[in-house]
Parts: sequence; structure tokens; C-alpha cells
Amino acid sequence: MYREQTVAVVIPAHNEALLLPVTLDGLPDYVDYVIVVDDASADRTAQIARDHQRRGVSVLSHAANRGVGGAIVTGYRHALSLQAALVVVVGADAQMDPREMSRLLDPLIDGHADYAKGDRLGHPQLSALMPRVRLFGNRVLTMLTRWSSGYEHVRDSQCGYTAITRETLESIPLKDLYPRYGFPNDVLAKLAELDCRVIDCPVTPIYGMETSGIRINKVVGPILWLLLRSGLRRFIRQRAHRRAQNRCAPDSRPVSIDTDTRSARTVS
Repeated sequence: MYREQTVAVVIPAHNEALLLPVTLDGLPDYVDYVIVVDDASADRTAQIARDHQRRGVSVLSHAANRGVGGAIVTGYRHALSLQAALVVVVGADAQMDPREMSRLLDPLIDGHADYAKGDRLGHPQLSALMPRVRLFGNRVLTMLTRWSSGYEHVRDSQCGYTAITRETLESIPLKDLYPRYGFPNDVLAKLAELDCRVIDCPVTPIYGMETSGIRINKVVGPILWLLLRSGLRRFIRQRAHRRAQNRCAPDSRPVSIDTDTRSARTVS
């Protein structure tokens, strides 16, 4: 437990036999449940997870590949069944420093946020640590996600190092989440519809011998469609809210309503 709260870690894994042991070895001792979701790997990912000596490891396997988002949703559902108070997502590719997990958990426990996202783009050595192509892509997608979700303070929309409270997770329609590489953007959109508080937490960008599975030509179109759809939904929802408020105004004059006053800040 961490600060008297049970913690579950969801690890989506596809062909991560090489780096999964590194990820599992580094998890803090306070983590109560470790949920490895083998997304139809062709290597020994699932067996390595089953054979690992760490306590509390569960291995869930997909017969067919569902994408990183689909794997995370499977892990989320299992974490809810375990009644975990806080659920963290950690990649299997050792790109996230487990020692920084408390930075994501503290604002949730302290009541400052419902969902905490890792922020790599604020790191002082960012240009030396993150490949330029990824840095450019992240910044573009983050800019579009800010418009789409209304979370204008979010600096690294694509970071998969996240934490969420059980109550917030229970309120999200998991079955409707996009299953592949647009998953983090779609999660933010769903959280925005629920007026959840999202917070940025600085984490270290880590790149080593891992190989990216992202194919730009396959992910750009779907992600852009997700962002456009989410942005239009937010616009329609805000407009309907303003109209409702105007109808309730005593003098029937237009009333300026700021619907994006969700509390959020950057934790240092």
C-alpha cells in the first residue's frame, strides 16, 4: 500500500520479453497488484511474467491483438475487480522510471486531481533524451489534444505513464475507449466530458534499446479523427450548457459561462 491506499499497476505488453523483466524488477514494493496484459505476443512475454518472482503478479492474455488501449482496458477492468484504490499504467518497455510513481499518486491521494499524467516535455534535458521525431510528433498532438479536450495545461498528451482513482475509472465508459495508439487522447476526451481534474506530473523521458511499434501512416488518420470528434463534442456540449444557463437568467440577457474551470496544475 502507498499512504494507506491500495495500488494496482497495469502493464500492457506486446512482444516485450526482453524489457518486461526490467520493468517488473523496478516496481516499488508498495505496489499491491501487478497486472500484465499480454496482447497476443509472439514471444515469451506471458511466460516471463508468470515466472517472475515478484508477489502479486497476474497475467491476462489476449488471443488476438487488441492494441495498447485494448490491453490497458483489460487491465483496468481487472484492477476494478480487485478493488484497487489507485491504478497506474506503466509501459512494459522500461521507458518509465518506477521511482517516479509517487509523483503521480500523491496528487490523487491529496485530492488535487482525478487523473495524473506524466509530463516528459518539461524535463530540462528533453532535447538530449527524446528523439527529435518523437518530440515533434508529441508537441503537435499535444497542441491538438489541448484544443480537443479543453485541458489547455496538458503538456504531454502522449505520455502513457498515468494514474487514476477507482472512482474516476468507474465513471469512464471503458468499452467506448479507442483501443490503439489514440487511446491517451481519447481518455482525455472522456475525462473532459465528465469534468474530471487532470494534472501534469514531471517524469523523465527514457529511451534505450526498445523499438517503437508505431507506424505513422497508420496512426495519424485515426488520431486526427478522434481529436476532431472530441473537439466537436466539447463544442456542442458547451454551447448547450450556455443556452441552458441563458434560459435561466432572470433578465434573459446572454450570460458568459466558462465551462472549463476544472482545477488543474503542474506538480513539481
